[in-house]
Amino acid sequence: MNKAQIFEFFRRLAEDNPAPQTELEYGNAYQLLVAVALSAQATDVGVNKATRALFAKVATPQAMLDLGEAGLKEHIKTIGLFNSKAKNVIALSRILVDEHGGEVPDTREALVKLPGVGRKTANVVLNCWFGQETFAVDTHIFRVGNRTGMAKGKTPDHVEAKLEKRVPQPFRRDSHHWMILHGRYVCKARTPECWRCKVADLCSFRKKVLEAPKARSAQGIGED
Repeated sequence: MNKAQIFEFFRRLAEDNPAPQTELEYGNAYQLLVAVALSAQATDVGVNKATRALFAKVATPQAMLDLGEAGLKEHIKTIGLFNSKAKNVIALSRILVDEHGGEVPDTREALVKLPGVGRKTANVVLNCWFGQETFAVDTHIFRVGNRTGMAKGKTPDHVEAKLEKRVPQPFRRDSHHWMILHGRYVCKARTPECWRCKVADLCSFRKKVLEAPKARSAQGIGED
């Protein structure tokens, strides 16, 4: 994709969804940090189901420490890797209380020092809460970046670096939301729904699926 095509790609997605947001539910920066940390190898839907009751009780790092690791596990036991995630959330909460006055830091350098917080998690927090122009490359962005030709790379870091260089204003702050939502609902992993994609003509994917799969006939369903 060239510069003009990338601009048009985001222009169309922005026209369709002017104010994209993460689908994770949270009420403050700390809850966002916890939700994103829990979302690794889990769906936003699954995380939201687990955190609704949790966040009704816990809104601060100190409240999380008061709940304790065992109490946290009870809330998030439906999420994959919940044992290690609970341990990390308690540990990062302790650091926030002891070293940051209970506040979530607004720099990537400080965030990635927290247990269980990698570059992607830090980028989400910096973007969604602090409004910074970051590119949080998850599986959807990695796929869309490579498939469309916008940002080809063998690793998430490579794709992030390409996006950093190629995404133009005024789309930089919200670009990763548009790409995630596009990958989640249209540019799907197994069968991209190119037939209803608003940017299919800009995409360099060679195996476009331009016709919707035919609905299975009711006749014969359930027969041996």
